[in-house]
Amino acid sequence: MKVLVIVAHPNIKSFNRAIAETAARKLRRNGHEVVFHDLYEERFDPVLPEEEIPLGASLASAIETHCAEAASAEGFVIVHPNWWGQPPAIMKGWIDRVFRPGVAYEFQEGDGGEGIPRGLLKASVAIVFNTSNTPEEREMKVFGDPLETLWNNCIFGLCGVKNFHRRMFGVIVTSTLKQRTTWLKEVEEVVDRYFPATFC
Repeated sequence: MKVLVIVAHPNIKSFNRAIAETAARKLRRNGHEVVFHDLYEERFDPVLPEEEIPLGASLASAIETHCAEAASAEGFVIVHPNWWGQPPAIMKGWIDRVFRPGVAYEFQEGDGGEGIPRGLLKASVAIVFNTSNTPEEREMKVFGDPLETLWNNCIFGLCGVKNFHRRMFGVIVTSTLKQRTTWLKEVEEVVDRYFPATFC
């Protein structure tokens, strides 16, 4: 399978980057093709210009490449921290510019955009790994886990990817090396479960 791995964290030595690299390494070991993007390292421009919004708009070559990769991906692994119950702005901008009409979704003929779109992504599975400094109990009680709603319902579910798994790791700021090592083993186990080996 062709799997798109996207990570968004400004620190290349972050645990987010370790998660993404661990997932990519396991995917390759399992025989999958990996397309890897660190949005901060690549200085992805998250700003959606007005002229890029219409269906069929002319796109910058870098955005065209990202769109083609998303459209052809058979799986996604998304990695980012929980900031204010949201992804970092650069990740949101990636969604804004890449999960566009004609790539990730379309409206039925005669629909002016007010209806329910049809998902176009061919991917069969999406995994989202997040990190947080909020204890899980407080996250659920006070905030209601908005990232689950965002990624599962508003993005992947809407765009046609029904097999979804998300895992939040935390509390990062107080975690030990032993804890992080255990979490990275869990990342490998999740990847194994959703993207098993494709060779004998």
